[in-house]
Amino acid sequence: MMQYRSVAELNQAVLHGLQKIPRDVDLIIGIPRSGLLPANIMSLALNLPLADLDGFCAGRILSAGKTRRKAPNPDTSAYRKILVVDDSISSGEAMKQARQRISEVDDSPDRFLFCAVYGTAEDNPEADIVLERVPTPRVFEWNLMHHPVLVRSCVDIDGVLCIDPTDAENDDGPLYSLFLGNARPLYTPGFRIGHLVTSRLEKYRAETERWLEMRGIQYDKLWMLDLPNAEERRRRGAHGQFKAQIYAQLETDLFIESEDAQAMEIARLSGKPVLSIETQSIVYPDNLLDHAARRRRYVQRRAEARALNQTRFAPVVKSALQRVLPAGHFERLVQWRRAKRRERQMAAKS
Repeated sequence: MMQYRSVAELNQAVLHGLQKIPRDVDLIIGIPRSGLLPANIMSLALNLPLADLDGFCAGRILSAGKTRRKAPNPDTSAYRKILVVDDSISSGEAMKQARQRISEVDDSPDRFLFCAVYGTAEDNPEADIVLERVPTPRVFEWNLMHHPVLVRSCVDIDGVLCIDPTDAENDDGPLYSLFLGNARPLYTPGFRIGHLVTSRLEKYRAETERWLEMRGIQYDKLWMLDLPNAEERRRRGAHGQFKAQIYAQLETDLFIESEDAQAMEIARLSGKPVLSIETQSIVYPDNLLDHAARRRRYVQRRAEARALNQTRFAPVVKSALQRVLPAGHFERLVQWRRAKRRERQMAAKS
């Protein structure tokens, strides 16, 4: 079963694992690129100097921010116990290479400890410290778009490779065509994608392929929904159903979906795991009830945060608009926003 860890879970694993770090460590080194992320978290939590592997080998320590009272010692030989950190270890090859690099510039191997946040279920002899065991196959939020799993995956487009269109842009007309040609990119994959599966309509294939080519995104096949218009797509509620149908018939390991609600539907209909970009978690078909409970908590927290922001800032914004807008314009603005909100609600219901 595919395992997944988000950046938030990485942060928690590092903080919970600080007790495993010896108290005499006085410098943190991150192995580029992924190891720099947990190394930075450790450095901040323990208030210790930080270096990247290449910088340390060249005799450089990263400078500290204004909140650190004492500047780090630039002399790398002055540190007595140094922790070299990577995000994960499997074969141990990256750790071996790091040890080799350090041995070429430093003849005191006893002052170095090697740490991986995530190890495999088996022993990892190249790491002195492993904070958490995560069996393979596995993929992480920070390396998702640079992982070979993409070749064996179905990937959504809107909300993953590019931003979603706004309500105004999603008119199934000229504004939507303009959006397709100029959509702002989000994730940029470093591997070829096996299957792009989108609920965009087939009639927009040319614009979609042109944007993908412009962004240098490589893929084996592009699946699009063959319906006459967006209204018919909404009437059928075809988004998740179409994606699940394609996913079920392919020999792929994962579907990467932008919206959590659709991820749950795709997992239920296909019987296969789906990664929700919205919640940064994998929806497993045999664990839908647990995921639904987590989603309810997630939606509730977001609603509470929005309500808090509105409580804090709505009176201030209202007062400012009333001062700067001509008489009667503020009331018309409020009416317009209410009308747009009703339109969105009706569109969601349909």
